[in-house]
Amino acid sequence: MALAGCECDGTNAHTSGKEHRLLFVLLGFLLASSCFLIYPSFTPLSSSSAAAAASRRLPVGVRKPPLRVVVTGGAGFVGSHLVDELLARGDSVIVVDNFFTGRKENVARHLADPRFELIRHDVVEPILLEVDQIYHLACPASPYKTNVMGTLNMLGLAKRVGARFLLTSTSEVYGDPLEHPQKESYWGHVNPIGVRSCYDEGKRTAETLTMDYHRGAGVEVRIARIFNTYGPRMCLDDGRVVSNFVAQTLRKQPMTVYGDGKQTRSFQYVSDLVDGLITLMESEHIGPFNLGNPGEFTMLELAQVVKETIDPSARVEFKPNTADDPHMRKPDISKAKSLLHWEPKISLKQGLPRMVSDFQKRIMDEKR
Repeated sequence: MALAGCECDGTNAHTSGKEHRLLFVLLGFLLASSCFLIYPSFTPLSSSSAAAAASRRLPVGVRKPPLRVVVTGGAGFVGSHLVDELLARGDSVIVVDNFFTGRKENVARHLADPRFELIRHDVVEPILLEVDQIYHLACPASPYKTNVMGTLNMLGLAKRVGARFLLTSTSEVYGDPLEHPQKESYWGHVNPIGVRSCYDEGKRTAETLTMDYHRGAGVEVRIARIFNTYGPRMCLDDGRVVSNFVAQTLRKQPMTVYGDGKQTRSFQYVSDLVDGLITLMESEHIGPFNLGNPGEFTMLELAQVVKETIDPSARVEFKPNTADDPHMRKPDISKAKSLLHWEPKISLKQGLPRMVSDFQKRIMDEKR
């Protein structure tokens, strides 16, 4: 009897255990179903990604907290102006530059600022930093390595730390365009084996890599296609037409015009570009976006503006045109105006005197 009783009690306990387990399974299923109904699009976020997402959902009127930003090529012409603006708005900035074309003098005034850090480093080698945003401006000493390996390294950093990445591409991706003005939808007309193609194709490759990391790894990216830019801190002898004309005229040398001087370019002042880059980075649009001034000048018209600004007696000297030189270049910025609410504010006649003042001082320093 006792044995029978024990068997009976064991059977009841076993049955009761099954019922309890079934109840817990059903309860768990109901809870899981509820979670999927409440959060149908939930995906895990890293702590840095979650923080970044939260910062972009601040209530209207609430100031965005300072960011930690890296600027590759930040000691260069455009990069140093971008650094000025980022620091002015309260962000912490790390400049990564190998100083092949950048100059320490461009950022020297920030060295005492605790929110500023300067690192001598070539982006063709990986670097590990904790940052929220990456402005990749580094180029042009070694176009292939910097545009390909440098871009890969910076995209890898963005992926590891959950940073937003902005690539500064170029109007050179359009080559010698058959469409005028150039829209972002235009695929370009580039000679892949031309003397200029290393830079052109390097930037096109960088755009491809940027979009691959966005689609394949979920990296937040932005792409800016920059048109001719001028202003203070340009290298005196970098070969760009505005700096050439200004430096030659200040040195009492003739302005060198290649070909017949009828080829056209569009020139934007550097502060307009910096405003466009920051606006794009802070927007929710990937791009690419043309960032340039649609005001179009022939080389002879540019030479005339330089003469009027510096020396009416300045002369022009014609030389044979260079290979693969684009005949015309003018941005269509309707996309930037519509989606970013950005457009340049400073005309060539307004901006050029500011650049001339900077060049005058530096050329005078050369003579001492």
